[in-house]
Amino acid sequence: MILYLHGFNSSPQSAKAQHLKRCLEERGRGGEFVCPRLPHLPNLAVAAAEAEVERLGREKVTLVGSSLGAFYATWLAEKHALRAALINPAVDPHLGLRPYLGTQRPFHGEEGYELTEQHLREWQALFLAQVHPERYLLLVETGDEVLDYRIAVRKYLGAEQIVVQGGDHSLASFPEHVPLILEFAGMA
Repeated sequence: MILYLHGFNSSPQSAKAQHLKRCLEERGRGGEFVCPRLPHLPNLAVAAAEAEVERLGREKVTLVGSSLGAFYATWLAEKHALRAALINPAVDPHLGLRPYLGTQRPFHGEEGYELTEQHLREWQALFLAQVHPERYLLLVETGDEVLDYRIAVRKYLGAEQIVVQGGDHSLASFPEHVPLILEFAGMA
């Protein structure tokens, strides 16, 4: 099972989530893909994702997280000893998202909300300084205009890492990496 966790202000309608879902459907494995809509409040987002892990069965789940979803995937992977493929991960959203405090308009038509200091405090409480690198597949692009890919490369040192020159925060090369993600998840 793949549990896909979308990024900040994104949704299950994100291009990467939909692409991965289609790839699994084409292989007759569409029922092995889950992508919940994560609430904007960090503690609620983690609770929703954790409930999916429990529902699906820990031993069956591989996490795939994009940006903020990769931050949540890291927390879940460390808490439950899961494997996680991380796409341009937000390593420290309690710092990186501070400039975005204020009114937010999610990308896929959901209701707007206020990003507050409470969000930052909750992300800080979820921040993990150390990880078990053997649990991760890291996919980053050097042209990410939102996050410094080098921070993720340092944090996940020792993990399997794919560093693509150029690209952007959306991981423009994502379709090329789907076979590797499926192999990592034991679904190839």
